[in-house]
Amino acid sequence: MSGGLSKARLARLHDIMAGHVEHGLAPGLATLVARGDEVHVDVIGKKSTDSADAMRRDTIFRITSMTKPITAVAAMILVEECKLRLDEPVDRFLPELADRRVLKRLDGPLDDTVPAQRPISLRDLLTFRSGYGAVWGAPDKFPILKAIADLGIVGFGPPNPAMPHDPDEWLKRLGTLPLIHQPGERWLYGAGAYILGALIARASGKSFGDFLHQRIFEPLGMKDTAFFVPPHKLDRFATSYFVDKSGALTRYDGVADSRWARPPAFEDGGAGLVSTIDDYLAFARMLHNRGKHGKEQILSRVSVGLMTTDQLTAAQKAASPFGDGWDNRGWGFGVGIVTGRDGLAASPGAYGWDGGYGTAWQNDPAEDTIVILMSQRAQFPILSPVYLDFWTGAYQALED
Repeated sequence: MSGGLSKARLARLHDIMAGHVEHGLAPGLATLVARGDEVHVDVIGKKSTDSADAMRRDTIFRITSMTKPITAVAAMILVEECKLRLDEPVDRFLPELADRRVLKRLDGPLDDTVPAQRPISLRDLLTFRSGYGAVWGAPDKFPILKAIADLGIVGFGPPNPAMPHDPDEWLKRLGTLPLIHQPGERWLYGAGAYILGALIARASGKSFGDFLHQRIFEPLGMKDTAFFVPPHKLDRFATSYFVDKSGALTRYDGVADSRWARPPAFEDGGAGLVSTIDDYLAFARMLHNRGKHGKEQILSRVSVGLMTTDQLTAAQKAASPFGDGWDNRGWGFGVGIVTGRDGLAASPGAYGWDGGYGTAWQNDPAEDTIVILMSQRAQFPILSPVYLDFWTGAYQALED
């Protein structure tokens, strides 16, 4: 039986977060710590640096990579309906990705390839072992990066809702690229979730956005989660900022002129969604309740268990770059997994993911806890004091 939440320590968390806002590390933010039936939400600051509009509990944020767990749930819904199978090649719905070639070496020319040893499977996409993914480096060093840039496709870097290509054109262009490594060989971040969105659309016979709305957002009451913000909701949309080399906030994406202010040609399953803190709580609580929402079973408990179990072998981790290492981390289906305690936050078995534009979420079954951060400060999480101090403060607020 878990304890509750400490009011004194929640007050301390508020003071720490308010201090970050006061010192200009973020214009505003919203935090949530839930334990059992107790939910504490704190809203601080403003929606932008040049406006007096206060941050609100229903403020809409770009959740970027927190889209990935939602996409994984959508894929597993189709697996449960036998419209997709975990270890079946995706070629049946995505012929553009059949008969893959694989680069002999990462920095080699695009025509220096070998045949793929096997097709890409749905499991490969869910675990980011498809052979496609982000490569960190300069285009003059890696020809594959120059080719990606020339094709103008998303999936290998920051999201871009303004990309003009629809899913069919995106897949056609992606299919001209060789794989970066053999399917199943190693974990490589990102692109698998983008491909999943296109796969889900074809397997379901609906647009990806319509499938998410009908099967996840509407049943869970996630009324503000979508691939764009309609005009009548723009007054609740927060401005987005990057941190420049001096540490100052630089405006990245506004409101009326936002790239998220109109429907995208490509509904991005990797990083395209916007949401609110309460909408994401509904999604997180469904997973925490092993797929149930009230009397409705969105996903089976077996599927949730599979999603939230580390799927990577030791050999795959050894071959794959991951932040500060895999010692206490793993990867499930669209979510990161905590496999060992290495700090003040997160118990083994906890799972969740971050959004690179300043958001974060984690379910911790051992602590009966859901923790969510929504901010406008885009920075690599482990470099952000807002992010780091939030996790420390949130976990200290849990009473024994």
